Amino acid sequence: MGTTFTNIGNASAEDWAGITGHFAPFAAALPDRILDQLRQMEGDYGGFPVDRLTHCLQTATRAHRAGEDEEYVVCALLHDIGDALGPYNHADYAAVMLQPFVSEANHWMIEKHAIFQGFYFFHHLGLDRNLRDQFKDHPYYRRTVEFCALYDGPAFDPAGETLPLAFFEPMLRRVFAAPKRSLYQRADGELAY
Repeated sequence: MGTTFTNIGNASAEDWAGITGHFAPFAAALPDRILDQLRQMEGDYGGFPVDRLTHCLQTATRAHRAGEDEEYVVCALLHDIGDALGPYNHADYAAVMLQPFVSEANHWMIEKHAIFQGFYFFHHLGLDRNLRDQFKDHPYYRRTVEFCALYDGPAFDPAGETLPLAFFEPMLRRVFAAPKRSLYQRADGELAY
């Protein structure tokens, strides 16, 4: 434990030095927690032809086979990781988790993918399937349309190629090795902890 404050406003520099010492191993274990969350998606079909883990693996497999870069493939792997804890805003959940580690283009694509995927089914739910059109002039519009059409949309195939999670684990660990941007970055670019 080490700290004794009961109000964060009363924490001392020494308290924060101790907290910082605990943060590095905690942050380093983020890929392990992400992998655990993905594994929890196995067997959860939610009415779909494949379980949620298989869908994520197929999406990443398709992106990898198409030659997308490693960061993009990891985004494809994690695009629906929010299904369990954010069923009404799963894309936001994934995007927030990815934001410090990925490019602006990949972050936007994941953040908006649910709206873009809605083109294929919103009309069956009484919703506007063309909701994505509000972003027609956005520089990442086409990228997100392609993500849904090429990778996310066709990744519900029980017979589709599905590389195992172990295949993607090294990629995930590299992408999550260090944030590209963070609230906790100093002006010189170094992380405060």
